[in-house]
Amino acid sequence: MKNIYFYKLILSFLLMFAVTIVFATDGPPNPGSTPVGGEEPLGGGAPIGGGLFILLGLGAAYGGNKLYDSRSKDEVNNTLL
Repeated sequence: MKNIYFYKLILSFLLMFAVTIVFATDGPPNPGSTPVGGEEPLGGGAPIGGGLFILLGLGAAYGGNKLYDSRSKDEVNNTLL
């Protein structure tokens, strides 16, 4: 039975290192890209600021809703006692 755990452990480590090796390689060069000295990142320099604020706002709204629901459930449980 201990051999199964040993093989699972070895397989887990191999998968972790395989992922790091796969992502360590560079992607293909962009066709029509600028010269090497001023090359843009693979994302094309797209701004992420607006999307980040939308994501944070939605997360705050979700957390606020969960907080509101938990407090309203506490009030209902307190009135029944």
